Amino acid sequence: MNYPQPIKDLIACLKKMPGVGEKTAERLALSVLEMDKDVVTTFSNSILDVANKITKCSKCGNLTIDDLCEICRDNSRNKKLICVVEEPKNIIMFEKMGTYNGLYFVLGGLISPLDGINPEDLNIDFLVDRIKKEKIEEIIVAVKPSIEGETTTLYLQKKLEGLPVVISKIARGLPIGADIDYVDPLTLEMALEDRIKITNS
Repeated sequence: MNYPQPIKDLIACLKKMPGVGEKTAERLALSVLEMDKDVVTTFSNSILDVANKITKCSKCGNLTIDDLCEICRDNSRNKKLICVVEEPKNIIMFEKMGTYNGLYFVLGGLISPLDGINPEDLNIDFLVDRIKKEKIEEIIVAVKPSIEGETTTLYLQKKLEGLPVVISKIARGLPIGADIDYVDPLTLEMALEDRIKITNS
């Protein structure tokens, strides 16, 4: 026996979510039948609101319901400092810390020729224009420590040559409490490169 068409349609939609396979989609679809109808209505309206109301900030690429996100509109922020990230979700991680008070810029990915992602596919030129127009004093490159991340960082350095802007990147290394025996080689290499001097002798 096959499921009724509405359930099959819901399973097919749920399978389009990242990390959701046939069994998980089936379980989720059937769980909807056990929900209160008001909850289902709220759930479906929330999905529609995300699809119809969420857009990208015209200045930094963050997620917003307005032309400018609340961070770009916040006059208490340091307007001369920009943290450059790969995706909007990375901004949330920094904001949860509660210690960074600058602005952000979303690249929209990382340079990866093997995946068909070239510099012109990202928002790099827009970032360069913004740095020039707003006289940005420092950018912090906060992308993942990978070949693609390093390639993107080097490209940014080249594009910003000659401009009066400091380019820095977040330090990478061993997490607190980590056992060196279980650390991958790339993380260990980054820890060595970003080592901090603790004595002058």
